[in-house]
Amino acid sequence: MIDISAEEFKSRLPELQIVDIRTEAEVQDFDLGGVHLPFDELLEKLNEVDFLRNQEFVIICYTGLQSKIAATILRKRGFEGVRNLTGGLEAFLSI
Repeated sequence: MIDISAEEFKSRLPELQIVDIRTEAEVQDFDLGGVHLPFDELLEKLNEVDFLRNQEFVIICYTGLQSKIAATILRKRGFEGVRNLTGGLEAFLSI
């Protein structure tokens, strides 16, 4: 259970924990809530998402590329429940 499709993400959105790794400006344009942790600050601020270490959560970006990288990094650091939104918000907004 690594990736999550845009369709599943949309249907489960009210119950999902989200970590948004987009820039502050991108989040201001469209915010789904959750924890905002910009990709370029991910490693230095891992403590901000440590409470999710043993939970399922979805990491999102606009296209799904940076979130895929971030999900891999987090898994290697012990975050077993991290899922990547396939196609990112671009895919979510197109359904």
